[in-house]
Amino acid sequence: MNQKEINELRRRFRADKSNISRIYGCFVNTKKEIVAYIDSSLGMMKQEEAEIYLSRLKKCLSGAMGRNLIDIEFSTQQVVDSSEHRLLKALRDSHCQDDKARSELYGRIISSLNIEQSNFVILLAADAYDVPYRGSDDEEQADASSEVFNYFVCAVCPVKEPTADLRFFYDVNEFHVTSSGPILDNTALGFLFPAFDDRSANIYNALYFAHKPDELHEEVISAVFRTEPPLSAPQQRNAFHTALTDSLEGDCSYEVLQTVGEKLRGRIAEHKESKNPEALTISTREVEDMLRNGGVSEEHIEAFTKSVQSEFGEDAAIMPGNLVDGRFEIVTPDVKITMSPEYSYMVETKVINGRKYILIPADDGMEVNGVAVDISSVQ
Repeated sequence: MNQKEINELRRRFRADKSNISRIYGCFVNTKKEIVAYIDSSLGMMKQEEAEIYLSRLKKCLSGAMGRNLIDIEFSTQQVVDSSEHRLLKALRDSHCQDDKARSELYGRIISSLNIEQSNFVILLAADAYDVPYRGSDDEEQADASSEVFNYFVCAVCPVKEPTADLRFFYDVNEFHVTSSGPILDNTALGFLFPAFDDRSANIYNALYFAHKPDELHEEVISAVFRTEPPLSAPQQRNAFHTALTDSLEGDCSYEVLQTVGEKLRGRIAEHKESKNPEALTISTREVEDMLRNGGVSEEHIEAFTKSVQSEFGEDAAIMPGNLVDGRFEIVTPDVKITMSPEYSYMVETKVINGRKYILIPADDGMEVNGVAVDISSVQ
């Protein structure tokens, strides 16, 4: 799925837009026991309640592809004959009304999920989207439909414990201590099945969501989809950095890392400006060219490629957005320097009187602990 398709589905999670009729789910305590079930008509709820349920489900389509949103791909054998795929299809085909299928999904999530010391709620809802036909000019024709996209969304939300507060009671005009009941927190993880690829159902894929990129809850991916969990965004970054430091050896200089970082950020900026809805990926060959331009030897480039392919796969498609962030940081045993990446070119490394230094230009406008200092007399 690309960002445009994700946004198209996100717009449906409103009471007046979707065909979601019921919300299913269960409330699970810290002992992994189901203490209550949810089976409620969306149309019979108060508007505020319906909006909160829909917002928790909508959250499963939030974030960036490759970071919060992960493409789950089933093998052909799984689609043809596997218990995990039959379960997901049973839920989709029954619009989540299959009691047995719901119980099995709950069981797989509950038995595997590791949320330390937290109650949680599993939510399920099915939608039937009459996909508007889109012409060659990319304009939708409201009176024409290409197909009905039947899908369901599953969300897992931690539950916060109640807190005691002084609250004002208008009937007696006084403050008294009272506590609210357990509160449904924001969605921690979830998924959509099947994927909405090329604005059509793709039963070979699902879209998985994790609120925190460094907490994918791989145990749930394994239990529900029976697939190898992908590397999380932080794991991808660490693997890429490890490949650089272990493979380049003496070629892993400040200038090389600066060049690679600038090239990656440049590709990200170009992709953002192009408004391409597809997630940005680059090949190992493109990274090889970045290293080559930085003066890295062919021997070290070959070693780097082997290291990356062992972590990401032979046909590695690397996501630059997972490798760089919005800061440029230099750390020594005693000093840390952080700056915006656009100013990284100002930093130099130099040997002065036999000692290595990191140099940063210091002009007017310098401050120390928020206090302006005058360095005009520095020679």
